[in-house]
Amino acid sequence: MEHRPLGRTGVSVSSMCLGAMMFGEWGNPDHGESVRIIHRALDAGINFIDTADVYSQGESEEILAKALAGRRDDIVLATKAHLPMSEDPNHRGNSRRWIVRAVEDSLRRLDTDWIDLFQIHRWDPAVEHDETLGALTDLVQAGKIRYIGHSTFPASAIVEAQWTSQTRQRQRYVTEQPPYNILDRAVENEILPLAQRYGMAVIPYSPLATGWLSGRHRAGQQTGPTSLARQRMIADRYDMTRPENQRRLAAVEQLDDLAEEAGLTLIQLALAFVRNHPAVTAPIIGPRTMEHLDSQLAAAGVVLTDDVLDRIDTIVPPGTSINPGENWVSPWLEPAARRR
Repeated sequence: MEHRPLGRTGVSVSSMCLGAMMFGEWGNPDHGESVRIIHRALDAGINFIDTADVYSQGESEEILAKALAGRRDDIVLATKAHLPMSEDPNHRGNSRRWIVRAVEDSLRRLDTDWIDLFQIHRWDPAVEHDETLGALTDLVQAGKIRYIGHSTFPASAIVEAQWTSQTRQRQRYVTEQPPYNILDRAVENEILPLAQRYGMAVIPYSPLATGWLSGRHRAGQQTGPTSLARQRMIADRYDMTRPENQRRLAAVEQLDDLAEEAGLTLIQLALAFVRNHPAVTAPIIGPRTMEHLDSQLAAAGVVLTDDVLDRIDTIVPPGTSINPGENWVSPWLEPAARRR
């Protein structure tokens, strides 16, 4: 499998990143099968794995510890913190207090002495960048993490964080992990160009649009999410009575026809589209079964021709989303914030 630079860090990672959200209660509760899936990915040339403390409330990290025993030195291991880990209001967020605790907890669950890439899972406008970056800088200097990144940061927060790192002499975020797929191309407007400007690696999640680009959804079929994570988080995205899902379905039908004409599966078309963007380092694939993994690994060497890319642009124009309502909105524009 092709390897690519992780931004300007000097680290090389596989051009696909194995996402571990589906390992554990949220997806596949069979630890043995999950370990076999991870080993199959490593044997296929993947050396980059992404997880988070919140995935199955730490179970995903524990499964990775089992799978990476004896192979840890060869893996670029990434995890994240921010989302709630309990009802305690201090067991979440971007404060120094929680980040230090979250790193220690992840190190214990992962059974490792260091985390290669520690990411802030979401931006919080109520916390100063310097509060978060100060804690992360200390953890890098302590040797507990190597690099830092973030996920789903808006463009303004990315710029401010880079400025804070420069002016306060803090560690710099070197990666961004945004949602990006053919049905949701909004990050092409600002996030991807901004990442290129700052030399940041981009590790997109949801390249299959939470299953919409897997080939499972067809007109007249009322298929919904099968994993617990999808059922809890985004079940309404599969309600075929909703207008936005009807728009998704129409686009998926056109994309499926295009894939067939190009001699590809829909999964190969979708992953190749994200993987071959010049700003993208490695899309995150999130298999729940061995079959899922094999179907996604099949996209590793696929390169889309210009005419196929042009056809995709006619179905979903650059920089747009099938459902604009899913685009990021500043927390300060939410009704509760406007009332303050």
